[in-house]
Amino acid sequence: MRYQISGKQIDIGEALQTHVKAEIGEVIEKYAQRPTECLVVFSKVAHEFVCETTIHLSTGLTVQAKGHAPEIYPAFESCREKLDKQLRRYKRRIRNHNADRKAPVEFGGGSQYILAAIEETDDAEPDSLTPVVIAEMETKIPSITVGEAVMQMELAGQKMLVFRNEGHGGVNVVYRREDGNIGWIDPRNTR
Repeated sequence: MRYQISGKQIDIGEALQTHVKAEIGEVIEKYAQRPTECLVVFSKVAHEFVCETTIHLSTGLTVQAKGHAPEIYPAFESCREKLDKQLRRYKRRIRNHNADRKAPVEFGGGSQYILAAIEETDDAEPDSLTPVVIAEMETKIPSITVGEAVMQMELAGQKMLVFRNEGHGGVNVVYRREDGNIGWIDPRNTR
């Protein structure tokens, strides 16, 4: 597995890097198979240290966690505990993720845009009602089942996930509702 351990405007010592590799390796060995990459970023916000960890598994799943604490080692331990809890919760499903699958998870390309906000003026309308695109990125859209999409959304700590439904090939969305339940949008035409 490839580790990338870095700090945003703070120095990360060799001892911390060794500690992170050992602890993350232990968690992954216990719950997940075939990890490919682990990204750990330390930063400082006001008086707190923040540790953000993203682990990419060869099955196409991504696990993310974030920890905060006044010291850097406890910030990492908080993050590691969250990773441990997520992986423990989904251990059986992660290990069986490819059991019924004949081919690996496929990813299709998709564009992602960030639109600039329109500055409001009291007296005049803008010349064009078309917003200005300020960022354009490519994102990957997995071809997975609805259950796998919910699991991926939970593991990544996201509020929503766009995916291609493996059952019929259409684009679907799962999202976390305000009441805590999971919503599923399947816009396929059912004529």
